[in-house]
Amino acid sequence: MSWWRPAGTARTARAVRGLWPDRNPLRRGLDRVEALLAGLLAVAFLAGAPLAAAVTEQLAFRASSRAAATELSWRQVPAVLLASAPAAMGDSVPARWTAPDGVRRTGTVSVPPGARAGSTVMIWVDTSGRVTGLPLERSQARGQAVLAAALAVAAAGAVALCLGLLAHAALDRRRLAAWELDWQLTEPRWTRQR
Repeated sequence: MSWWRPAGTARTARAVRGLWPDRNPLRRGLDRVEALLAGLLAVAFLAGAPLAAAVTEQLAFRASSRAAATELSWRQVPAVLLASAPAAMGDSVPARWTAPDGVRRTGTVSVPPGARAGSTVMIWVDTSGRVTGLPLERSQARGQAVLAAALAVAAAGAVALCLGLLAHAALDRRRLAAWELDWQLTEPRWTRQR
């Protein structure tokens, strides 16, 4: 290896040459098929992963944006605690609040540790007065879309890897069967008494 060539270049060149069809008498047809399948899977992954990421990101962002749009109607309302929370850790305790439509509601709400009965906490509710979580922000929707795109790329890679491993296992079984047949034909000639 030359002093100016990076260390991995020779290894990469050997791997590429291994995929190239040649007249090597030790390379069987199954070896060539396996190399071709590996190349096709690599090309399919490299072409499909960006497409899968883009489509998944758009679909996830649209879904998150729709959810965020419906959550725009959520409101923060004061809730009066009907019981005290343990001092050591927060808990859900019964509370009473008035829904945006004016109906009085009761239910359990999450409170900080040590919250006393009769105190007021702010909670998020939907239009019917049911307790919800914090509404989704646009930056969170974008983050969910990016995460979905990354998972799509990982899933595409996992599928390509599994297909490659399945093909390798199937071709190995065929190779072993061919080697066994060759040995059955060759072994009697080697062990014959002279």
